[in-house]
Amino acid sequence: MSLHNHADFRSVLWVLIAITLVAIQYSDPSWVIYLSPISCYLAIACGTISHNHNHRATFKSPRWNHLFGHVLTLFYGYPTLMWVPTHNLNHHQFVNRPGDATATWRYTNKHSIWVVLSYPFVSGYFQSFPIREYIEKVKTRKPKLYARIRFQYVVWMGGYIGLGVLAAVLYHNQQTGLGLYLWFFSVILPAILSSTVIMFFNFIQHIHTDAWSEHDHSRNFTGWWFNFLFFNNGYHTAHHDHPGMHWSELPRAHAAIAATIDPQLNERNLFWFVFRQYVLAPVFPSLGTHQIGPVPGEGHKPETPQMERPEPAAELVGRDA
Repeated sequence: MSLHNHADFRSVLWVLIAITLVAIQYSDPSWVIYLSPISCYLAIACGTISHNHNHRATFKSPRWNHLFGHVLTLFYGYPTLMWVPTHNLNHHQFVNRPGDATATWRYTNKHSIWVVLSYPFVSGYFQSFPIREYIEKVKTRKPKLYARIRFQYVVWMGGYIGLGVLAAVLYHNQQTGLGLYLWFFSVILPAILSSTVIMFFNFIQHIHTDAWSEHDHSRNFTGWWFNFLFFNNGYHTAHHDHPGMHWSELPRAHAAIAATIDPQLNERNLFWFVFRQYVLAPVFPSLGTHQIGPVPGEGHKPETPQMERPEPAAELVGRDA
């Protein structure tokens, strides 16, 4: 069970803690009210871990990598193998330009609370196209990968159903609805928040940035606490510049280019950014974000992204591909 990078010991530890907290809640539902918020954080963290694992395999053993991906699927809220078509082969190729399934400007380039709340639904819908195309593509070309994808979907749905049945069986003779309460707040709610918040991160990291710029294509959150809790997810420019770079090396890579990035795109505190943008900016517009460079989709009709294009460099293709 050797790791490629010793920093991933913390990634594995976080996943083990997430599993342990679910086990504690299942053993005694009175813990749910205290541990569910922590489980929600850990599930979101597992979303960033699955992103990192997709770019750089955590373990040296392919079998351990596959197992780790399946476990992360239950916490992330969606099969982690689907990072490949939506993220590696699409988002990293287009980076919020026309063709990006996760484009922030598809129907409007406004940055309001209503737009950001609707974004996960819009982004999720358009990501379904590259997912379907990718699955059809590997179905004939890579049967072993196709089998793993099918298995991971079974793990995804079967895992949630199985945990729901287990909660019902364990507590069917106690308080009415206790099993449903346990299942939802210890498993389902964290998974929903994980995939949703990961899409929210993508939105705020690209809205009103210059998609055509060398270094102004992403917004960074450089505060220590955010990057500790979410495995350096805040250093987004450096990540796009070096997709194959291990997450532990991103602070150094960001420091090397920080002076070349528009200062508006280097935010220190995520909470202050969110409060300023969604609470203060509606009253004081000058406090909100403003488009840097041209609007990515201006003069272009947003299209459903197609998979028939030259594949990006090998470093973009996750080890699970």
